[in-house]
Amino acid sequence: MTEESRRTAQPTEAHPKLTEVLSISEAARGRLLPRDVELLEKLTPEIAEFTDNPRFRERGIEGTLFGGRLRLRADDAAEFQGPAGDPPEALNQRRLPTLSAKQEQQLFLEYNCARRRVTMTIAQAGSRALGWKALRTLLAWARIALRTRNRIVQLNMPLVLAMAKRTRLSGVDFNELISEGNMALLRSVDKFDCGRGFKFSTYACRAILKSFSRVAMRASRYHCRFPVEFEPSMEKSDYLDRKREDVETSCIDEIRQILADNLANLSGVEEQVIRERFAVPRTKEGQPPQPKTLEEVGAIIGVTKERVRQIQNKALKKIKSVLEDSILAA
Repeated sequence: MTEESRRTAQPTEAHPKLTEVLSISEAARGRLLPRDVELLEKLTPEIAEFTDNPRFRERGIEGTLFGGRLRLRADDAAEFQGPAGDPPEALNQRRLPTLSAKQEQQLFLEYNCARRRVTMTIAQAGSRALGWKALRTLLAWARIALRTRNRIVQLNMPLVLAMAKRTRLSGVDFNELISEGNMALLRSVDKFDCGRGFKFSTYACRAILKSFSRVAMRASRYHCRFPVEFEPSMEKSDYLDRKREDVETSCIDEIRQILADNLANLSGVEEQVIRERFAVPRTKEGQPPQPKTLEEVGAIIGVTKERVRQIQNKALKKIKSVLEDSILAA
């Protein structure tokens, strides 16, 4: 088994939350707004993993990237004032159909710069619990990072669909292909280094194609193990139905034997009522008779249907007693 298949066979573990590996003072956590609490619960340690760039050591780089010095808002919200604190709707409205190389580099520098500041905020706290200001700063930078990441992903989503249509893998579910491609795109955004001078689409396309290969390998292994599609009717066992039919057949044969040998000591009228009411033939050969109503049986033997019911119930009690005795004896 190769390393790749071994990783695929193992169940994927859920990423831990940032709150599980980060110490936060209760006083600072208690002052957070509901939307900031929700953001904090969604963050994972991956938000602090960034792709470094020499420009991050330049003086005033954050002001250059984000259009000015960033300051936290005057209220308790964990957001910056100015362009960096714009809501997601504003970013969506400014979304461009395509990005130039310079615009793309700008976005990735913003994304990794924000993640770098998250790392620095955590490092500055050291072993101490994050205070109120440090926690707000961390969440503000994390919000910028996630917002920029979403923007990059939205702009490059058509790559996945284009690659999936061009690949044309047979025997692979198209929706699964798109899902794996989207995951590869997200990982590519996190790992891409814009400082090397390549376009992001070049890097992402290779990652997406590799993810398609993994899907095709999984599908191939699956079809080797299960060469036919799942058929619910074939998977359902008919054991209980066949067992029930066998029991019914056995009971009918035993009742026929009881009537034939008169093991229940039925009178002639009782036997006739049972045979006519339940269409019990005298032999196995021939066409079985049709069951009759109480009124029809009463017309045959010359009594009312109520009297037929009484005779029937008395005869059934006798037959039931014989059946129970034979079952216990067995």
